[in-house]
Amino acid sequence: MDVACRLADERGAAIAVLHVVEIPPVLPLAAHMTDEEQAAHRLLERMSSVADRYGVKVVPRILLDRNAGEAIVGFAARRRVDLIVIGAQRKPQKAFGSTVEHVLRKADSRVMLIGSAPIQEPVTAAA
Repeated sequence: MDVACRLADERGAAIAVLHVVEIPPVLPLAAHMTDEEQAAHRLLERMSSVADRYGVKVVPRILLDRNAGEAIVGFAARRRVDLIVIGAQRKPQKAFGSTVEHVLRKADSRVMLIGSAPIQEPVTAAA
């Protein structure tokens, strides 16, 4: 969020902060994912407070969808987003998760990955 805020501040832009709540296939699309939606609201509030420190306008959005990658790409296309900034934690067996890979392959806009080190598997030692 800090990177997105710095970029938006430099360009006088606003940020659409998107959180996708994925609905499992066994549930109807209209299902209420109460716990997940409450967690999403708390996350968006934290992101909004970061944007406030930079003086950047933020437009928070929660989408309910079956696939986060498709929801992100669709949202970006409908809103004509210039840049998608997405967190991308590396996976031990592959570069990124399916959401990030989908966004990288399908987004019409530029994508900036904010990466972190791969998740390390716990090491156990036998005595």
